[in-house]
Amino acid sequence: MPRKRNNETERARQVLAQEAARIIVDHGIRDYRVAKQKAAERLGVGSRGSLPGNAEIETAVANHLQLFGGEAHEDRLRLLRVAALSAMELLSPFMPRLVGPVLSGTADENSAVNLHLFADSPEMVAMELADIGVNYKPYERRLKSRRDQFETFAGFEFHHGNNPIQATVFPVDGIRQAPMSPVDGKPMRRVDSAGVQALLEHV
Repeated sequence: MPRKRNNETERARQVLAQEAARIIVDHGIRDYRVAKQKAAERLGVGSRGSLPGNAEIETAVANHLQLFGGEAHEDRLRLLRVAALSAMELLSPFMPRLVGPVLSGTADENSAVNLHLFADSPEMVAMELADIGVNYKPYERRLKSRRDQFETFAGFEFHHGNNPIQATVFPVDGIRQAPMSPVDGKPMRRVDSAGVQALLEHV
């Protein structure tokens, strides 16, 4: 009997993860917690214990895009990765690294290219963007740098090849330790331009 109940709970988590993934892709919601809550409300699930984790949601998003996105998703992902590589070449003095949905393959039509840059100060990046004639909008991003410790980092959003780029600036020594991923709590995966090129060659 307990095994049957466990199977039912697991199935409920999968269904909820799939619904949350649909909401994320169809409505452009980037916050997994909000998507989970909306999915739980839609499915009438009230028990916190049966809610899937963020890693389960990300897997469901990837599966949803693979199932329903088809060639359109693959083409969009390739375009975003090409844009990422081009923007990384543009910002090469700041040792850019690609992170987030464009790297993981869960990017959709609402996704921006997320880059991590490394500089002595954010102003250096702002000056470089201004020098090359790029119009940008500054932002701040709060990221978990260690267990239960958050830091705020400056960033710049701009368009490159009609694609939105979000470049968050870290201190130079920040290249050694990535902030924690909101998806699985592990250090964010980062790749350099050679890594992005390798992804493009494998698509």
